[in-house]
Amino acid sequence: MKAARTIARSAARLAAVQALYQHQMEGTAQTKLLDEFHRHRLGAEIEEEQYAKADIAFFDDIVGGTIARKDEIDALIATRMQAGWTLIRLDKTMLQILRAGSYELLARPDVPVASTISEYVDVAKAFFDDREAKFVNGILDALAKDVRR
Repeated sequence: MKAARTIARSAARLAAVQALYQHQMEGTAQTKLLDEFHRHRLGAEIEEEQYAKADIAFFDDIVGGTIARKDEIDALIATRMQAGWTLIRLDKTMLQILRAGSYELLARPDVPVASTISEYVDVAKAFFDDREAKFVNGILDALAKDVRR
């Protein structure tokens, strides 16, 4: 069974991807976005489904850091994609998974590479099939080899 901290961080990662998606699609300001998630999503019950308590500081760091470093992160992701593929062609949710995972690899040396990759593969599986989850694994693994020497 996963420890409470691990569950809270897993919940933070999933919520961060959702927040980043909302930010991209609706242009919600970061402060408003964080406030909305703190008050109404993290650990809340929505439509009779109980959401896990998330590590709020970890969530805030992933969301804020990913937004702040978006251009740098997008450039890193783009260089690891096959010829003919661009970020624009990616599913919007997939892009947020890759951005959040990339941010964590870049800025959170306290989190082991294997944990980060595994967690974002799990997030991908919440939205996609195994093929897409393997794509996340491949991109993040390639990125980790460069940014976590």
